[in-house]
Amino acid sequence: MTQRAKDDTDPGLGRATGLSTAEVAERVARGEVNDVPARNSRSTADIVRANVFTRFNAIIGVLWAIVLLVAPIQDSLFGFVIIANTGIGIVQELRAKKTLEGLAVIGEAKPAVRRDGATAAIATSEIVLGDLIELGPGDKAVVDGETVEADGLEVDESLLTGEPDPVLKHPGDPVMSGSFVVAGSGAFRATRVGREAYAAQLAEEASRFTLVHSELRIGISTILKYVTWMMVPTAIGLIISQLVVKQNDFKNAVARTVGGITPMIPEGLVLLTSVAFAIGVIRLGRKQCLVQELPAIEGLARVDVVCLDKTGTLTEGGMDVTELRPLGGADESSVRRVLAALGASDPRPNASLQAIVDAYPHGDGAGDGDGGRPARTLPFSSARKYSGAAFEDGDGTVTGWLLGAPDVLLPEGDPTLADVDRLNEQGLRVLLLARTADGVDLTAPEAAAGATATALVVLEQRLRPDAAATLAYFAEQRVATKVISGDNAVSVGAVAGKLGLAGADRAVDARRLPSEKSELAEAMEAGTVFGRVTPQQKREMVAALQSRGHTVAMTGDGVNDVLALKDADIGVAMGAGSEATRAVAQIVLLNNSFATLPSVVAEGRRVIGNITRVATLFLTKTVYSVLLAILVVCFQVEYPFLPRHLTLLSTLTIGVPAFFLALAPNKERARPHFVRRVMRYSIPSGVIAGVTTFVTYLLARQYYSGTGSLGAETSAATLTLFLVTIWVLAIIARPYTWWRIGLVVAMVVAFLLVLAVPWLQNFFALKLVGSVLPWTAVVIAAVGAVLLELAWRWVDHRTANAGPRSTRSVT
Repeated sequence: MTQRAKDDTDPGLGRATGLSTAEVAERVARGEVNDVPARNSRSTADIVRANVFTRFNAIIGVLWAIVLLVAPIQDSLFGFVIIANTGIGIVQELRAKKTLEGLAVIGEAKPAVRRDGATAAIATSEIVLGDLIELGPGDKAVVDGETVEADGLEVDESLLTGEPDPVLKHPGDPVMSGSFVVAGSGAFRATRVGREAYAAQLAEEASRFTLVHSELRIGISTILKYVTWMMVPTAIGLIISQLVVKQNDFKNAVARTVGGITPMIPEGLVLLTSVAFAIGVIRLGRKQCLVQELPAIEGLARVDVVCLDKTGTLTEGGMDVTELRPLGGADESSVRRVLAALGASDPRPNASLQAIVDAYPHGDGAGDGDGGRPARTLPFSSARKYSGAAFEDGDGTVTGWLLGAPDVLLPEGDPTLADVDRLNEQGLRVLLLARTADGVDLTAPEAAAGATATALVVLEQRLRPDAAATLAYFAEQRVATKVISGDNAVSVGAVAGKLGLAGADRAVDARRLPSEKSELAEAMEAGTVFGRVTPQQKREMVAALQSRGHTVAMTGDGVNDVLALKDADIGVAMGAGSEATRAVAQIVLLNNSFATLPSVVAEGRRVIGNITRVATLFLTKTVYSVLLAILVVCFQVEYPFLPRHLTLLSTLTIGVPAFFLALAPNKERARPHFVRRVMRYSIPSGVIAGVTTFVTYLLARQYYSGTGSLGAETSAATLTLFLVTIWVLAIIARPYTWWRIGLVVAMVVAFLLVLAVPWLQNFFALKLVGSVLPWTAVVIAAVGAVLLELAWRWVDHRTANAGPRSTRSVT
């Protein structure tokens, strides 16, 4: 490879030209392409398989087949409902897949590849073996390779090796895929592509669209496990009771047995969770928000601390030079030429240097006098806080210059720092141009020590117009905001103060922070704005906050944010940020708008709060179904319901309402212990519903004894169960809005229609006989409703959560 690097060097340019078009075609024909498969979503086959082939679908499928053989079509309605639900789940997840893949194309990193001597940005999948890939600050190595060119090229490999210090690369050194550039520039040749690359498999796993590893999903899996444990023995007892002990008519016994088993299965819970997440992805996609890991929607809703990088988050990426102040009698025209030469010496200038390039373009005499040919360059590093270059003039004299943070380049107490502080207090960013002592190596730690201050460059940062409103939103939601930046602390505090952030007037210089984690955590709790923070310190700050039990989100766009983004609970990157930040973040704001974050929080809260509501509905049904089966076995009576009755009840009190409730707005702050909170409400609700229904059923059996009217007994029990469960729905629907009230009323009206319309009576085998028992059923249901209110109030009192009772009850 080294020989090849020499052979393809363009003498005129003094650099490697890369592969020719013919060589690229030859490698493509041989299959030597970076053909790592798309990682943004599951395949269509995986989506269909995950929605169709589930444990509960298998159980319901068997039961459905049995009912189709022995019972009327009315009793098999539950099977058609499951087919419809599964179809809805598949369609919604396919829509989410399409949205994600479309956004991923927009946000996809396009490495700069040199071919035929020209550089062009191409898709990662188009890289071939032997391609020459250019690198600059923030770029990620997408394949393995060997360094060909290096100009102060420093690569961070900590995400792969765990080593925190950047590695200085020289020609011939290896480059690992997954590492990223923190300073300098260069180029490397691809030696391993596709699945052979070091980080290919890791990247595939890290970036895959997934529905797992969230408290919500794990909680639902736990609930389903408990349900399975309860369902198996109960179902066996019910089968024995209905087929052996009572010796009923075989077909009727089978139908009632299936009617008892089917409602134990919370079949729609997983579906609605998937649909809620999928629709969240679609909604966020419309706002140009790419969710690279689905649980990030849920995770950001649980966040109680947001750490923000100032540049690119609170401020826009661009800056403007507003003033140039020569120091110590320096000639302003000479300073301008030096600044122009410094700008021209860096092929990949950061935002600050780009502002200088725009203000002092190269070519206006920069090559004369104080400019000259660059003999050595020192790329900007977040750790150093300065960059530099050494220029050789016509007589061979070499002059070194440094450009960076005044409080780093100047000794403490220097009078110039007072002027810098006054500028910083106005929210301005200030750089110092300093001339190094003769013969000093730019890379030496003492290079700044003997430097002579030559000029101050004052930069104005553009505030994002939506940043103030976003900070106010987080304050209202009781989410603490911490601004951590590499810039001067006073300047960062001034910017945050302009945006109305509380505590911005007490900015902390991170160089004075303690290194011990517990002490650092105390400082982080007390402070709001931190300046002069190194990349490693950002990582330590995130860890310190997490050690205090906080769920931390980190936003950023620069290479200095990568490590903190990786370690945070939720990493949020700007679409215009570096390739490395986008690669490690769970959420990418493709529109570069910090104001999109509240939408992500709102989606997460909607999902968590609403799934908690509907999970309570589904688990209430499971509890009363299991309890009814146990009571039937213990009392040795016929199971009161046919499948058609419970299909009707499930549709009106759970299925249709749950679909609307799962997608409704919900701003309640997410809280932990999902399973515990759901079971606290669903168990007493299910017990009350089961007991009141069985009491009505026993009274009806006694009242209608000798008439052989099993349909009348079932109808009375159905009435009680409907009224009690509709009251559960009414409680869960709180706080009331016009559409929530309308939803409950519509379900009541639908049930009354079934009781009033003759053909619906016959279809569902429901007919109230007489007036005594129907009114008795209503009274028993009213008692059940009172018990429900008392039970829910008691649970509310025990949980002692903040906020109105009606909202605490369900979220």
